[in-house]
Amino acid sequence: MKKMISLLTFAALAFAGSAHAVLPAASCDAQAAEKKLAGAAKTSFVKKCNADNPANAACDAKAAEKKLAGAAKTSFVKKCVADADAPAAAAAVDPQAVCDSQAAEKKLAGAAKTSFVKKCVADAK
Repeated sequence: MKKMISLLTFAALAFAGSAHAVLPAASCDAQAAEKKLAGAAKTSFVKKCNADNPANAACDAKAAEKKLAGAAKTSFVKKCVADADAPAAAAAVDPQAVCDSQAAEKKLAGAAKTSFVKKCVADAK
């Protein structure tokens, strides 16, 4: 089971490319898995990794401006970081690469592949 999770994590990172740098929470969990951390060591690593995220600092400042504390602050910061990362994650996906991989899955070649990829990229925009 652990090997399966490791393989899936590795595959996700391999296909994510630049999204790895964009999504800090997923990135921190993946880095912890890569380092084979568990228990308190993993928790500590992920907590520090997430705290080093620049979006987290900006969201903490906004929460301080609004004088939030406790669960309200935690909830606000979590939502704020997710909202800050969402546009970057959407922009990180390259429609050309996605369409090329879909064409390869369908085993298209030549003019059929070119037509499919062209339409797919246009639909993605």
